[in-house]
Amino acid sequence: MSEKKPVIVYGASGYTGRLVCEYLREYNIPFIAAGRSNEKLNAAMKSNVAGIETADYEVVKVPHTVAALTELFKGASVVLNTVGPFAKFGGEVVQACLASKCHYTDTTGEQDWLITLEQEWGTKFANAGLLLAPGIAQMYTTGEIAAQLCLETPGLDTLDIAVFWGGSPTIASTQTILVNAAMAKAYYLEQNKYVEHQPDAGLYNLAIPGQHELALALPWGGTSHPVWFKRDPRVANVKVLGGVFNRALMLGVPQIVAAALEATKDMNPDDRYAALAQTAAGVMNTMPPRENPRVNKSMDSVHASGPLGRAHCVINGNSNYKQTGMLQAYAAAHLLQQPPKRVGFASGCQAFGHHELLGQLRSFGLVSKPVLTVHD
Repeated sequence: MSEKKPVIVYGASGYTGRLVCEYLREYNIPFIAAGRSNEKLNAAMKSNVAGIETADYEVVKVPHTVAALTELFKGASVVLNTVGPFAKFGGEVVQACLASKCHYTDTTGEQDWLITLEQEWGTKFANAGLLLAPGIAQMYTTGEIAAQLCLETPGLDTLDIAVFWGGSPTIASTQTILVNAAMAKAYYLEQNKYVEHQPDAGLYNLAIPGQHELALALPWGGTSHPVWFKRDPRVANVKVLGGVFNRALMLGVPQIVAAALEATKDMNPDDRYAALAQTAAGVMNTMPPRENPRVNKSMDSVHASGPLGRAHCVINGNSNYKQTGMLQAYAAAHLLQQPPKRVGFASGCQAFGHHELLGQLRSFGLVSKPVLTVHD
């Protein structure tokens, strides 16, 4: 390599990684598609990344070790990490980013991973002038944009967030859901303290905008929002529920999770992870088809309230994985041109601005204009 390309997509052969590469091409950003298999990376780029023939990129095989990743990252500026579960595989990537002086983003919603990043790495990245921004993805960032729009009305301190999408999780997402459910607790925020969701609560019935039928929801590991807003002095309470619009699929999720937890409860952590990964492969072991905006819809709804005021924001969109790919690529585009609004541990909105992120989503036709209703 005569000159290091400024952005590295780690895990580029996966479903989300391919879309990140596609949008890096849209932003005209040179990148390295990195992962453990040259064969898979080359196949993914040539067959699954629209317009790849006009992209400035190269493929690099790299072992998942701190030393190898550090060597690869040296000379680059931004690492976009899509290799999960992040609580298991993210540590080496973060350590290598700090050692090579690269900004870090990922697509996680694993609360235990976010809390670990904040506690163990946030100050180190801040001192180095680097951004540490996990959870830049549709399921977290688009809802965070809606929440930030609500919070522009002063005096609101409670966020009730619902996130829904059409389609089914990817291979990696399915594995993350099972592993996270088995090996980590899920929290919501109450009076600025983490409170554990009741593990056996089952499915929740939610009235969501745009349909008469009640939707089925789960905490999905608690998501990233309680962690982000714990650092926001305006907010004291955050609870998030989400799911897919497919009711039959939602009815099956708690049963699959409960059976997997029961079957692996007496295993040591390594054996349990392997068993859960095998179970996840039995549920989803093929790449989903490319998203169809008429099928793969998204809906983010936030009710914000305070003692004397209320606001409600709904953002309808399509193609949640494309939203994730675009948000990751824009994060790189921003970081290559100017510093983030906040260094160290920060969300997408905290690092780049919620109006800026919303504008990018709208410019690519991925979300409609937010519907914001305020009563104060």
